Amino acid sequence: MSTRTLIRGGLVVTAADEVHADVLIEDGRVAALAARGSDAAAGWTADRTIDATDRYVIPGGVDAHTHMELPFGGTFASDTFETGTRAAAWGGTTTIVDFAVQSPGHSLREGLDAWYAKADGVCAVDYAFHMILSDVNEHTLKEMDKLVQEGISSFKLFMAYPGVFYSDDGKILRAMQRSAENGGLIMMHAENGIAIDVLVEQALARGETDPRYHGEVRKALLEAEATHRAIQLARVAGAPLYVVHVSAEEAVAELAAARDKGLPVFGETCPQYLFLSTDNLAEPGFEGAKYVCSTPLRPKEHQAALWRGLRTNDLQVVSTDHCPFCFTGQKNLGRGDFSKIPNGLPGVENRMDLLHQAVVDGHISRRRWIEIACATPARMFGLYPQKGTLAPGADADVVIYDPHATQTLSAETHHMNVDYSAYEGRTVTGRVETVLSRGEPVIEQRTYVGRAGHGVFTPRSTCQYLN
Repeated sequence: MSTRTLIRGGLVVTAADEVHADVLIEDGRVAALAARGSDAAAGWTADRTIDATDRYVIPGGVDAHTHMELPFGGTFASDTFETGTRAAAWGGTTTIVDFAVQSPGHSLREGLDAWYAKADGVCAVDYAFHMILSDVNEHTLKEMDKLVQEGISSFKLFMAYPGVFYSDDGKILRAMQRSAENGGLIMMHAENGIAIDVLVEQALARGETDPRYHGEVRKALLEAEATHRAIQLARVAGAPLYVVHVSAEEAVAELAAARDKGLPVFGETCPQYLFLSTDNLAEPGFEGAKYVCSTPLRPKEHQAALWRGLRTNDLQVVSTDHCPFCFTGQKNLGRGDFSKIPNGLPGVENRMDLLHQAVVDGHISRRRWIEIACATPARMFGLYPQKGTLAPGADADVVIYDPHATQTLSAETHHMNVDYSAYEGRTVTGRVETVLSRGEPVIEQRTYVGRAGHGVFTPRSTCQYLN
């Protein structure tokens, strides 16, 4: 039986437009939009009507970089696919793209199947997968072709973490050459891990063990060097490149130079680099461990370059790299040795609100907010226009957003399964009020009404900036 929902009276904001319009939803998809007060809208009837007066009506967020249940450093990220997708919904994100992990010596298929099993039947919102390549060889290169056909069209490689995820330049080049043939997109963690390990060893030998040294050894220049090297390898391979979690001004400059040459090079940053800094890593006692992530937080001076990169489109996407570890019992594994602190921050619930605060503060426009948080990640990873916009035929992933409400971010009130907030005590303007995923309410007037298993695996086409 057909069900119809009508959203009346809101300001519809997409990457392309802002218009006072009513939105008609039928059978899980956007059926039509019509200007408020128009004859078309006046004639619509529905089973359920949502009043969006004085609210924004925006597409559900697409977070293209999460790590639910990721094994790291002898422990696991504390959010499961169930708790993490529920928290995502609370924050106005209705699609996540998580990373399935291939273990060295095993096939991509084994890793992917393990992640299918983790997510199946428990997600509150829709999900897709990238594939982490830990072991580039003839067998895994062939598997890449099959995965692209299956809707896993992006592959992450690491220039960091020797002995864990690290790939040398030869392996990176081979994977890039394969992606140039099969249409896949290589995602790169660009830090010179070999050099960083030397600096870590030297710092610990000097007795420099506190969390702040995590940021000091992972030099901005080593992020820039790796970004430059990844770009040149991609040029040799004739392949596109997406650099994840860009944190340093020097790395942004490398991306901008490549894009000025017309190269298919893309960059992502994250809220932690826009709103936090090495001041947090240097918090007294062991508190700085809460902010240990890689790439690391940078001095505040880098933030201006990141905001500028987002305005000039040298950076295209803001994702979270959501990878939470509890302060008690997980982060404190590195007490006395910063190199043993699990790397990762919670953030999947905070991204849309923090970026709206950036609108309020004048860093970006409303449409750019939706572009970097919804539309571009959907296009980058082959989900558009099913996701990332409000247009006839799109999935009815819709957020009713109150731009005037204020809230204070806190572990006391967040829904992520982690015992601290990276943004504790920060007051922001704007708050999610109601969330629909494929037309079904997940959050209704600040109450969770969703269910585990509503979210489904969503296969992706290839990067839509390359077609």
